[in-house]
Amino acid sequence: MLTLEEKKQAVIEDFSLYDEWLDKYEYLIELGKSLEAYPEDKKTEDRLIKGCQSRVWLDYILQDGKIYFQADSDAIITKGIISLLIGVYSGRTPEEIAGDDFAFIEKIGLKENLSPTRANGLVSMIDTLRTVAENAR
Repeated sequence: MLTLEEKKQAVIEDFSLYDEWLDKYEYLIELGKSLEAYPEDKKTEDRLIKGCQSRVWLDYILQDGKIYFQADSDAIITKGIISLLIGVYSGRTPEEIAGDDFAFIEKIGLKENLSPTRANGLVSMIDTLRTVAENAR
């Protein structure tokens, strides 16, 4: 398994393959399509990420000192964004997640290339991952 830094660098490199943001959005859509199926019975209010315009469900388990995330969204770009985040942070320790600066998001230019409502949703997703990690410490 790649270290957290290696995984974030891989994401930066993946995004650098595309010159246009339209292509990067397509890549995000593909990431969203690759998410494992999220159980319908887990699409409950208590698993919704607050602050997202679209509906984003996040579930997790703490196993052997690591947090494993599962997520889904009803919006295709948003599903790609949460897929990107859990692809980087699932299987990490609470300390790794809580202590990370999430700066790779800035390096790939994601936040500034999203609509304001999606950018707010991205911040809410990051805040939720951090909160889960803080609470699991």
